[in-house]
Amino acid sequence: MEYKTTLTTCPYCGCGCQFYLESIDGRLVGTLPSRTSPTNRGKLCVKGWRVHEFVQSPRRLRRPLLRKGDELVEVSWDRALDFAATRLREIRDQHGPEAIGFFASAKVTNEENYLIQKFARAGVGTNSVDHCARL
Repeated sequence: MEYKTTLTTCPYCGCGCQFYLESIDGRLVGTLPSRTSPTNRGKLCVKGWRVHEFVQSPRRLRRPLLRKGDELVEVSWDRALDFAATRLREIRDQHGPEAIGFFASAKVTNEENYLIQKFARAGVGTNSVDHCARL
């Protein structure tokens, strides 16, 4: 049995709390706050303590799905991205960029959230960007 800890930053908000993800044989099993982090000083909020759980949730989507009639069908990443790009372009061209909104996630890094808002504003031309993290 291989026990390992990996220092990382919490993805739930912009505070930057650090913790160690505990894993046994490559499977996440727990979270330990970093005592040396100047941000959280060995403490975590309830979201931080449970952060390891969503990674391995059986409900987590692992492959792209597209709706065909009444059901969702697994497709390739290329097919899903082509579909999304085509539909976003059609909506923007027909209804204008403000017809499109983006909702970012607390379960990705701040850098990835920055890219989402940058794509929304510079790529699509909309300022309709929100985020689900609430402190």
